[in-house]
Amino acid sequence: MNTFADNVRLSILAMAMLAVAGCAAPDFRQPEVATPSGFKESVLASTVVVSTDALDANGQGHWKPAQPAEAAPRGVWWTVFADPVLDALEAEAAAANADLAAAAARVGQARALLRVAEADRYPQVDLGTRATRGRVSDASIFAPQGTKLPTLNDFRTGIGASYELDLFGRVANNVAATKADAGASEATYRSVLLALQADVAQTYYSIRESDAELDLLKETVRLREDNVRLAQSRFDAGDISEIDLSRARTERATAQADAVGIERQRAMSEHALAVLLGRAPAGFDFGANPLLDVSNMPVVPAGLPSSLLERRPDIAAAQQQMFAANARIGVARSAIFPALSLTGQGGAESYQLADLFRLGSSTWLIGAVLSLPIVDGGRNKANVRRAEAGLEESVGVYRQRVLSAFAEVEDNLVGLRTLEAQARATDEAVASARRAADLAGKRYRGGQTGYLESIDAQRELLAVQRQAVQLRGVRATTTVALIRSLGGGWDVQ
Repeated sequence: MNTFADNVRLSILAMAMLAVAGCAAPDFRQPEVATPSGFKESVLASTVVVSTDALDANGQGHWKPAQPAEAAPRGVWWTVFADPVLDALEAEAAAANADLAAAAARVGQARALLRVAEADRYPQVDLGTRATRGRVSDASIFAPQGTKLPTLNDFRTGIGASYELDLFGRVANNVAATKADAGASEATYRSVLLALQADVAQTYYSIRESDAELDLLKETVRLREDNVRLAQSRFDAGDISEIDLSRARTERATAQADAVGIERQRAMSEHALAVLLGRAPAGFDFGANPLLDVSNMPVVPAGLPSSLLERRPDIAAAQQQMFAANARIGVARSAIFPALSLTGQGGAESYQLADLFRLGSSTWLIGAVLSLPIVDGGRNKANVRRAEAGLEESVGVYRQRVLSAFAEVEDNLVGLRTLEAQARATDEAVASARRAADLAGKRYRGGQTGYLESIDAQRELLAVQRQAVQLRGVRATTTVALIRSLGGGWDVQ
């Protein structure tokens, strides 16, 4: 008999263990991402080179799969530009930007939801007090019609408690999922912060580029006005035809129109910077500060480790979302199995308020509620499949995020490499075009050639000068973009 009872107990225990195993969340495994062994542009770039100890015999880097380390320190990365104006703008944006404030509020919401989920780990206790007065009908108690029934008072007070036994991990998995959601929200906040910092820096340098181009065009307008005066005097003297005078006026008007276009572009960038700083554009005025030199731009050091990508907050957020999706599979599975809740109440009840707290008016109640779904039309299994599909989706998002991170770094590395070479060639072109414009101007003023040759040379000079200014701006913004794509700097200490 004892053997039979022992067998029954063992069978029940085995069934319970199988049930627990069936509803638990699956073990999370970091998904593999097919990433390149190293950055191709790291080898090709003249200023960004992988150190020899990071290369194999074929010149390829040993890059390990991304393991998000979003909490690793970055520091105030924009200080590498050594620009006090930029430092002040970054500080103001961090303190007043509305999008960042909204992201911080979402973090607060996620943390509050985590506390809500964790509350299910503990018994829920509440205090209740009730006072009623009423009379039942004679028909409800099968009394003769017209029976006079008394009006009764009912006073009740007491404490109630309930507690769900987490037999199949519903509460634990829900807490794990909500905790991962909070982690994803915090990583998203840092992603918004990093994006804000980069946007402020890029907008700042765009404005400075516009200032430099605007100065160039204003100087060009002044030179074109000199050309018009010279052409007018020569036309009045009968040395040139009216067509040369008209060409001079056309070039002046064209330069003026280009200057107005740059002013519009600068104004729009200024408005964008005001919004990033949390200010109204109408009350924001950013003084002119032409970008004349980018030689002091920070140079990306050689031998950057792949672990820098692990600090990208968007990758960390994607991984936390995978954790949450994995835990929600356990929550969905637990709904298939029984739920057991314990309840208890204790207090006092009396028909007279004066007797409510007498010894004989005490009441109590304890109980257990076991619920098990029998027929649900396949709802619970569908919820499990939905949770599993949610995990598959989050894995796909994570893999794409990692690959996109590699691509962004590659894009910015090739951008800096080619921009540097393009800038050198453009500087040579500027020097040659300036010499050609000077010679053509002297020949025109000496009457050795027509106005068309002179204005063509000036037009070519303006074109390459504007290109040189624009390249300075692009180099600055691309440097910022590279730092952003690396997760905010390259300091690995």
